[in-house]
Amino acid sequence: MLEFILNYSIRNRRLVVLIVLGVAALGIYALRLLPIDAVPDITGNQISINTSALALTPEEIEKQITYPVENAIQGIPGLQMTRSLSRNGFSQVTAIFEDDVSVRDARIGLDQRLRVAKESLPAGVEPKLGPESTGLSDIYMWALDYEPRNTTVAASRQPTTKEAKDNDAAKFGWQPDGSYITDRGEVLTTEKQRVTYLRTIQDWVIAPQMRSVKGIAEIETVGGYEKQYTVEPDPLKLVSYGLTFSDISTALQRNNSNLGAGALERNGESNPVRIVGLLKNTDDIGAVKVGQRNGTPIRVRDVATVGQGSEIRTGASSYNGHEVVIGTVLMLIGGNSRTVSEAADRHLAEISKTLPPGIRAIPVYNRKKLVDSTIKTVSFNLMEGALLVVVILLLLLGNLRAAVITALAIPLSMFITAIGMVKFKISGNLMSLGAIDFGIIVDGSVIIVENCLRQLAMKQKELGRRLTLDERLQTVFAASKQVRSATAFGEAIIIIVYIPILALTGIEGKMFHPMAMTVIFALIAAFVLSLTFVPAMIAIFMGGKIQEKENFIIHLAHKLYTPLLSFAIKLRWAVVALAIGAFIGAGFLYKNLGGEFTPKLDEMDITILTTRIPTAGLETSRIGQMDIEKLLLEIPQVELVFSKIGTADVASDPMPITSADTIIMLKPRSQWPDPHLPKKEIITLMEEKLVGIPGVGFEYTQPIEDRFNEMMSGTKSAVAVKLFGDDFDELKKPIGEIVDVLKTIPGAKDVK
Repeated sequence: MLEFILNYSIRNRRLVVLIVLGVAALGIYALRLLPIDAVPDITGNQISINTSALALTPEEIEKQITYPVENAIQGIPGLQMTRSLSRNGFSQVTAIFEDDVSVRDARIGLDQRLRVAKESLPAGVEPKLGPESTGLSDIYMWALDYEPRNTTVAASRQPTTKEAKDNDAAKFGWQPDGSYITDRGEVLTTEKQRVTYLRTIQDWVIAPQMRSVKGIAEIETVGGYEKQYTVEPDPLKLVSYGLTFSDISTALQRNNSNLGAGALERNGESNPVRIVGLLKNTDDIGAVKVGQRNGTPIRVRDVATVGQGSEIRTGASSYNGHEVVIGTVLMLIGGNSRTVSEAADRHLAEISKTLPPGIRAIPVYNRKKLVDSTIKTVSFNLMEGALLVVVILLLLLGNLRAAVITALAIPLSMFITAIGMVKFKISGNLMSLGAIDFGIIVDGSVIIVENCLRQLAMKQKELGRRLTLDERLQTVFAASKQVRSATAFGEAIIIIVYIPILALTGIEGKMFHPMAMTVIFALIAAFVLSLTFVPAMIAIFMGGKIQEKENFIIHLAHKLYTPLLSFAIKLRWAVVALAIGAFIGAGFLYKNLGGEFTPKLDEMDITILTTRIPTAGLETSRIGQMDIEKLLLEIPQVELVFSKIGTADVASDPMPITSADTIIMLKPRSQWPDPHLPKKEIITLMEEKLVGIPGVGFEYTQPIEDRFNEMMSGTKSAVAVKLFGDDFDELKKPIGEIVDVLKTIPGAKDVK
């Protein structure tokens, strides 16, 4: 079979070259479609089920919501396992499915089971499926904030709300007295009012438009206050009128709907008949009739105070020491993080042009930055390796044409590999692209080219003239055939070494499959090219006079190697004993090596996980985070700091209000006082800044690393111990004992 392919490729050399060029063009197109990311997405096939019930304690959440939901979804085809958490007013159940179960089938199965489970849940509780995203889908974040006060045009005086509404020429933005006037004329005098306004813009202006971007699954929002209308009954007035709280609630529900009564035909026209009953403002709410007394209607405003308020907050956010609203893009499963983050950044820039005066959306995290840096590193290493291979080929082969033909196997193999990666949905990342070894790729081509050069030179010397076309083709065929079997076995052995990696499952499989598949694609491409393209190119371009002579590098290598080989043969027993001793010594050293699941990727940014005492309130956490951010901004290498406290509305990463993720974005190294300062020294500076804050625990990690840890174990820590039992009180004692033991382990810097 190999002989037939070789002979066909040489006889139809121009056709083979054209086919390879066509495949290369297809590979270049595939490179444009190749998903690009910093690391493989190791998220399992998992879907979260979130449920809110603000009135319930963690133990009640566990018994009344979490357990019934977990029990209801058991037995769904393909369900591998579940894990859950129960917190004050919030439950999350994570259902993990087998890899071969499609996301849509899994969501349909969960939705059907949850409809049945609702019957056993408390009234008004609604379990909701999380977005179609993965644990690494938070690829882009922005902070919605006000412009600095000195950048907006100030009015000569503060107009009233009515004046601002009626006067088109009224100045909007910051006012001399520190208030802020919106584009609708509302005067915001307190910090709460201003943050509420930001949340309204986020929910009704930015988020709906950002969801339209291709590849975005959902927009997660944390911070601010969700604007609501509030009715605060006066108990004394209710008692005096003989009314109850439920009377007010029932009246509001009944009077907040539109009703239709068909249509009225008149003079050949159809006029729809309807009753407009939707409540639009506080005046409408206050006018709702609750009851009557002596024929006089009793309205809501008679027994309650109607105003504007906000929902009970489960999270907050801050940026550079003051409160803001943070928006996060959650990417669809299987999306290209580089492409989606680019599109999100462009779309946010367009939306920013339409925001009210004095409001700005500031990008604070963009995965593209890390992806570009990673791909730049990989591309530089690949190009450097390719250039090194070409130079060595030129020096050792001593023939420019032969070196170029051999080197062409490198880019062509990469193009063919890209086709396979796109076909099998493998992303280009540090693990997959970084595993490619150009030395192995050109190994078979080097052997064929070198042997063809030698045979052609020998044939010319034997005949004493240049070879005819038929003689050249026959010589190339014979030379390729002579070494092709040997090189094929070498490449096959390397491929076989990678095949067991494909048997890995779970997180290990998701991490290392892309690497193994990419290397196998590259080796197969190199094998096919060395069997077809390389002999065809030699047959076309290696005409004329060919000489094969030993250059100075090979000559020097022979002079060094020959006496060394003779010495090793004479003292063969000593050489073998030395090799065995070195092997045994290496075995002892191997036992003392540390172990990591994967090499730690420097994400250039830092995440600090802050934890406060369980009784801390949201306001305490919010103020504490702003103080922490101000301290961190004193470090010259820090560009910006933002924090996400508690749980966002989508709850992709639920945390209690006592915990926060503080994300520190560092300046480019060129802007550091000392560009060569190690990153761990920056962390040391941060520890020194934060050491005096009482009642707060700190854990230093990185944004993606933090999510990796949580996906693998359900916790944010790198190493976690889980204790299971039915009685919470009984678990407290052994938990304390476990913590005491863990603190004694060398390397355990922070145990909580």
